[in-house]
Amino acid sequence: MTAVSTADKLVSVLGAKTAKVLEAGLELVTVGDLLRHYPHRYAERGELTKIAGLEIGEHATVVAEVRRSVVTTSGKGGVMCKAIITDGTRELEITFFNKGKFHNGKLRPGKRGLFAGKVGMFRTTLQLAHPDYMLFEDEFDEVTAAEEWAGALIPVYPATKGLNSWEIARCVRQTLDMIDDEAIDDPMQEALRGELKLPALATALRRIHLPASYEEVGSAKKRLKWDEAFAVQLLLAQRRNAFTERVAASCPRRAGGILDQFDAKLPFTLTAGQQEVGATLAEELTARHPMHRLVQGDVGSGKTIVALRAMLQAVDAGRQAAMLAPTEVLAAQHARSLRELLGDLGMAGELGAAEQSTTITLLTGSMPTKEKRQALLDIASGVSGIVVGTHALIQDTVSFAELGLVVIDEQHRFGVEQRDALRNRGSGDIVPHVLVMTATPIPRTVAMTVYGDLEVSAMRELPQGRSPIATNVVPSAEKPAWLDRAWSRMREEVGKGHQAYVVCPRIGDDEDKPPKDGGSDRRPPLAVMDVAPGLANGPLKGLKVAALHGRMPPDEKDAVMRAFAANEIQVLVATTVIEVGVNVPNATAMVIMDADRFGVSQLHQLRGRVGRGSAPGLCLLVTELPGGTATRERLDAVASTTDGFELAQLDLEIRREGDILGSAQSGTRSGLKMLSLLHDRDVIELARQEATKLIAEDPTLAQQPGLSRVLSELVDAERAEYLDKS
Repeated sequence: MTAVSTADKLVSVLGAKTAKVLEAGLELVTVGDLLRHYPHRYAERGELTKIAGLEIGEHATVVAEVRRSVVTTSGKGGVMCKAIITDGTRELEITFFNKGKFHNGKLRPGKRGLFAGKVGMFRTTLQLAHPDYMLFEDEFDEVTAAEEWAGALIPVYPATKGLNSWEIARCVRQTLDMIDDEAIDDPMQEALRGELKLPALATALRRIHLPASYEEVGSAKKRLKWDEAFAVQLLLAQRRNAFTERVAASCPRRAGGILDQFDAKLPFTLTAGQQEVGATLAEELTARHPMHRLVQGDVGSGKTIVALRAMLQAVDAGRQAAMLAPTEVLAAQHARSLRELLGDLGMAGELGAAEQSTTITLLTGSMPTKEKRQALLDIASGVSGIVVGTHALIQDTVSFAELGLVVIDEQHRFGVEQRDALRNRGSGDIVPHVLVMTATPIPRTVAMTVYGDLEVSAMRELPQGRSPIATNVVPSAEKPAWLDRAWSRMREEVGKGHQAYVVCPRIGDDEDKPPKDGGSDRRPPLAVMDVAPGLANGPLKGLKVAALHGRMPPDEKDAVMRAFAANEIQVLVATTVIEVGVNVPNATAMVIMDADRFGVSQLHQLRGRVGRGSAPGLCLLVTELPGGTATRERLDAVASTTDGFELAQLDLEIRREGDILGSAQSGTRSGLKMLSLLHDRDVIELARQEATKLIAEDPTLAQQPGLSRVLSELVDAERAEYLDKS
């Protein structure tokens, strides 16, 4: 058989049909791609998979035992087989609507095997509809030689529709049979490999797919984790090396300027965290090399004040500052908040302005033409000291007079090109300083990997006056009366003079088509346009209920938010458009419908909209999902703590970590399949040190061609471009 290399296309090894499925479902094109598609766990014949940890919507493979199987006849004459499989503790239902008698004959009580399919839900029962399965005592030993599986670990792969785990295992075995170890380039220096006691790459790849023991799995993982950590850190080291060569606009603090006057007028004392981060920003803004700092702080930690003080320092130095927000609602809210905080210091050119003052200009894509034209003129002439806007700020028609600082709020919600375009709006070769803010706390290891070219500051302390928020899960399918009680609580809060939010996953208009949820009969996610009138005419009848979502005209959105802020609206039914930045201290209660459709960080962000005043906050997470599922455990965890940093750790434990890098870096397949950002801090830190040292000696890796090849395997071209821009 002809030997192959890692660069060869899979079609030449596995045939066109299989290669097509691997590419379409898993984005695996080359031999190297397939060999880097690692098992996510291993099974043994005597060990059953825990059913409780399954996630609705995922394509799962479980080792389970058949408990019972029955055949029923449908009204149309079809024969359906329904079987119950178990891990010994919990049960999972599997159904077959065709060939029911055939499956019933095979799925006899006591049989064990692999079952693979998409996890769905029928009523309140977890279900696999039409799963693939392979029973250990039957087909398994007919397909593969018995001795190959005797005492061995069974690799369980991330699978896809049309190709299950054991079929992927066959593809991998066939490929490994055809490849010679010498055809697998090992970019790691032998001296370093010996120092770290790591196996050769070819050995690691064989062990991860065909291990004889868990010791071999551990040895392989140790090497493959290093490859992933080193590849990403090399790119980040190249980025840091290039970034230090650029020149920034120096913005030293000016005594007696607007910033000093602002500080003198503050009616409260800055927290220790605000003071510490503020001092760091003040020093870095003075430098001639560009600041590139990420400030992360929990919901309500006072990041807006920190950003405003930095922007005022830039304005005092004769520069402009731009703040980029992800939505028009948030941009308008920021502009309004900054004007309120500055008072007469933000009224330059107006009657009653302070002697030293500046102007805040709002720019969004859907502003009326006349207002937009004036805003563009003020920005280009330098009249506007602080500019707040959405992606409209990065259009070619926007020209800054002297941009000194860019503040990017909730940066993870912007695309690569959007951030890069604004950062390059400096004058000539001068680039602005960059301050990135996020209210989604990030564990240190994630920040080192995903934002490795940023310096990171954290603000953990909350300002005085923030009220506690109580959070409870409302299992509406199991306990319908609890949902009735939730609406009663909303009425009680309004009766006290307070206000409430109701959050839904969808808008519900013609453009907002509900996603298909194959494998179960789950209804589409609830929509604002349906829930708002239902509440107004039902459980919240008599209250002033209004809707808010992202597709409303800007003036209408602004009018709704202003009315809500003025307590003219008592209950606001909204999408996640209110997720960040919206500040209405009188709002004390929130009901999140279909809370299981949101992530941990998103739920925490939404919850942060209440409890912002003197009265305590209440957040109710409504879900129809049954207890014991991974999602319900996630909701329970959110209800158990309001510490965003603790939840960030939890989120990292729950989510597939590769997806974090994938979505944050490029939105395509991730290179992080083995590295744990939570548990492999030592590996990441050592890789960072080695990468920094290597790039200092060889910035373009001209002397390390093998490393360039492994970079292309682990971090694709699109991600490399992203990291170069970010």
